[in-house]
Amino acid sequence: MVNTDQTPPAGDSDLHGGESRLQQVLEAGHFAVTAELNAPDSADPKDVYANVAELGDVCDGINATDGSGANCHMSSVACCALMARAGYEPVLQMGCRDRNRIAIQGDLLGAAALGVHNVLCLTGDDVTAGDQPEARRVFDFDALHLLHTARIMRDQGVLLSGRKLTTPPEFFLGAAANPFVPPQDLRHLRLAKKIEAGAQFIQTQYCYDVPVFEAFMRRARDMGLHEKVYLLVGVGPLRSERAAEFMRSRVPGVHIPDAVVDRLAKTPRKGKREEGIRICVEIIEEVKQIEGVHGVHIMAYRQEETVPEIVERAGIMRDATGIGGQDA
Repeated sequence: MVNTDQTPPAGDSDLHGGESRLQQVLEAGHFAVTAELNAPDSADPKDVYANVAELGDVCDGINATDGSGANCHMSSVACCALMARAGYEPVLQMGCRDRNRIAIQGDLLGAAALGVHNVLCLTGDDVTAGDQPEARRVFDFDALHLLHTARIMRDQGVLLSGRKLTTPPEFFLGAAANPFVPPQDLRHLRLAKKIEAGAQFIQTQYCYDVPVFEAFMRRARDMGLHEKVYLLVGVGPLRSERAAEFMRSRVPGVHIPDAVVDRLAKTPRKGKREEGIRICVEIIEEVKQIEGVHGVHIMAYRQEETVPEIVERAGIMRDATGIGGQDA
C-alpha cells in the first residue's frame, strides 16, 4: 500500500539507501513493465498521485517526464521524489535541453538523496516542438555526455571537476533508442555508443512497425548488444486515426505505418479505443518473442487507466513484489 498523503513517511531520512527495484527485476530475468507518468500542470502533489495510481500495481518502474515535447510541467525531480516517498519505483528522465553541466550534476545528486535510483539520460526535444519556442536552448551536454557524467559520479565518486563526493549516488542508468528514424541501418551503432557510455537499460520510442524493429534487433544481436543492456520496447495505445496522424506528424521521432492508421480509420467510432488497445496488445505479443527484448515501456498519454488492461491482456502481468511472472 502506498502512502499518498503529504507527510513524509517515517523512513524518509533513509530514502537514499537501497538499490533499484527495476534493476533487480531485470537481473532476475523477468519481463519488465515500465510506464510513463504524465507530469501535471499543477503544484499539488495529489495530482501526481492521481496520475500514478493506475500504474503502481502493474509497473516495475514509472518514468517522470522532463518537459516532454518541450512543454513545461511539474519537474521530473519533484515527481520522482513524490513517487519515491509514496513507495513507487520512479525513473527520472533527465534532459540536456534546459540545464548546463553544473545544474545537471546538482539535480542528479538531489534526486539520489530523494530516493531515485533509476535515471534515463536524454538529449531532449528542441524548444521549437513546444509552446514556448522563444526559450533559450542549453544543450551543454547530449545524452552520451550525460551518461558518462552520471557513471563517473557513481563509479568514481567525483564530480566532473574532480571534486570528491562525500556519498556517491547509486544509479541504474538508462538511455533512449529510436530504431525507426533514418538511417535505420545505423541505429544499432548509436545504441552501441550509449552502452559504451554507461547505459544499462534502454527504452525505445513507440514501436508500431515490428518488422523495422526486428531488423534493428538483428543488427544489435550481431554486435552482441542484447547481452550488454536490458532493452524495453516502447508501446502505447492510439485513440483514433486522428491521434495517430497527429503523433506521426507532430511528435518528433514517431513513426506509424499507414496500415495502422488505415486500420483505425476503418474501425467504427465507438470501437476505436478498443482497437487502439488491441493493436498495442498485439505489438507486445510480437516483440516479447524477439530475442534480446527484456520488457516493454508503455506510454499511454492521458490514458493511464488503459495500462493495467494492456498488461493483463498481453499476458505480462506480475505481482507487485517482482516475484514470478514471465521470464524474458
